[in-house]
Amino acid sequence: MKGQELSKIMRRAWQIARATGKAFAVALSKSWQLYRLTKQMRAGIVRFAYEKADGTLRKAIGTLKEVATLVKGTGRHDDGRTVKYYDIEADGWRSFKVENLVTVY
Repeated sequence: MKGQELSKIMRRAWQIARATGKAFAVALSKSWQLYRLTKQMRAGIVRFAYEKADGTLRKAIGTLKEVATLVKGTGRHDDGRTVKYYDIEADGWRSFKVENLVTVY
């Protein structure tokens, strides 16, 4: 693991802790879970669930592998507050807030 990746994990943990008001240990655990999720999505297809903005649970099947050709436009700057992924079922790009991740199957 590179120092840059560890730095990103720690920054994301502090963002989650501030956004949710939970203990830093809980936020750090969530940050590591997000790191592993994105790493798995870069390698292939992953099943996971997160809470949507309206409070419902969204079970998703997403990937980040070989989807560069599907990008249209330039997109928005990654501020670290959301995770972007390509939804296999919906055949489109989706995102969710980092603090809303529930589980990875």
